[in-house]
Amino acid sequence: MAAKEAGSADTPARPIEIEQIGELTKHFARSRANRIARNAVTSDGVAKAARNPTAFRAYAKPFDVALEAPTLITNQKKTGRCWLFTTYNTLRQRWARAIDCGSVDFSHAYGQFFDKLEKANAFLGHVVETADRPYDDRVVEHLMRHPIPDGGEWRFAANLIEKWGMVPAEVMPETVCSENSDAMNTVLERLLRKDASELRRAFGKGANEEELRDMIAGMVCAVHRVLCVCLGEPPASFDLVQELGPEATLDDEHHVGATVEIQGPLEGPGGHPTERKGSKRILKHPNLTPQAFAKDYLGYDASDYVDLISFPLEDLPYHEVYGVRWLDSVVGGEPMRFLNVPMEELEDAAMASLDAGEACYFGCNVGQNSPRSLDDFPGILGLDTMDYDGLFDIDLSMGKAEMFELREAYLTHAMTLQGYSRDANGRPSAWRVENSWGKDSCDQGYFTIAEDWWQLYSGEVVVRRCFVDGKTLELWDGAKTTMTEPWGVIARRER
Repeated sequence: MAAKEAGSADTPARPIEIEQIGELTKHFARSRANRIARNAVTSDGVAKAARNPTAFRAYAKPFDVALEAPTLITNQKKTGRCWLFTTYNTLRQRWARAIDCGSVDFSHAYGQFFDKLEKANAFLGHVVETADRPYDDRVVEHLMRHPIPDGGEWRFAANLIEKWGMVPAEVMPETVCSENSDAMNTVLERLLRKDASELRRAFGKGANEEELRDMIAGMVCAVHRVLCVCLGEPPASFDLVQELGPEATLDDEHHVGATVEIQGPLEGPGGHPTERKGSKRILKHPNLTPQAFAKDYLGYDASDYVDLISFPLEDLPYHEVYGVRWLDSVVGGEPMRFLNVPMEELEDAAMASLDAGEACYFGCNVGQNSPRSLDDFPGILGLDTMDYDGLFDIDLSMGKAEMFELREAYLTHAMTLQGYSRDANGRPSAWRVENSWGKDSCDQGYFTIAEDWWQLYSGEVVVRRCFVDGKTLELWDGAKTTMTEPWGVIARRER
């Protein structure tokens, strides 16, 4: 067949004939299975009609390895902050153990504030970098479509924590705009696109680099004002006041400026002051900066982590490091990069982390075969649980490489791995996952992910360096980074 001009009316597809559809409709109605499927779907929807209760019931608990469940399940509400919540959730476990308290959380509004501010600054810089390109250039079009998205990556959160630190949830609580970011984002996107127009116009008139930088600085000030109105002002310091449980490992010895006070009965035998039943230990650290809190109390060091992905694609060979152009969100921060490895190596790293009692960040395509809308089986992700092929009498099967290449699947969501089960060969058979959709979603805030679903639809874990082997570390530390485009497989996200 001779090649034709792209987008021409003369295509290989034949026109759909009226008589053809008439025959197809008659044939459809003759099938009892078709009629049953039609009645079920038109009455209860696709998900309920496709659910396979027998398969759902086969997923058993408990898990062979399961970390202690936090008493508080976080909720990102109507925002795309899963990457921030997941990063915080892995550190929340560390903080909860240190103070012996399961009900702890960090301020996501604080992280969101600086994420938006940094993204705006990076976007405006990219506008100047591409100011000599036409508006229909693919990079320019991509930048203008997503000037300040909610979505992000682990590296975004890592850079924010290293630069801006973290604060407990009560120091900067959620607001209406932090929990539902649409209205705030609409204002910021309009503002930034207007700014982009001004920068491109100034560039065209010959403004020099310093003049453009000054313009960007003024524009960032306006973004800061919008964020303060929507999210509240971020604290430069705060007073840490935290009750310590009986097994807390924190004290004031290694934290300059901190004290531990004992409140309650103190008088012991012979009049000697000592703790007694009913007393409380209260850690107090006045004027603590968010940066000091992250470093000194949480021990956060982004350089101690490795970001592994697993994409079985010919143009992304395994054991090479990849970055993404135009996507890094913090100017001057560490660039985002990923080491592509076979799925078994990615699993080994995740299991090693969980075996050591440390939760880890992972990314997947959470909407695939999802029972989220089901009342009876909302927390199980498996390949046999939703029978769309049988319901519609079609074949939907695709391989992982094919799906990711054709954008049928991509990493849409980040969650926290909290445990797994082993099969007879010691390999994982299911995964226990803490989500960030609140305690009333999934199974009390958790997913059970079957291994077959995990193999097909997951593709990223972030673990500490001690949980990967020497060869992997050598590649992570020394391999040259191959850059990919922001519309490519690696960067593809719901935004």
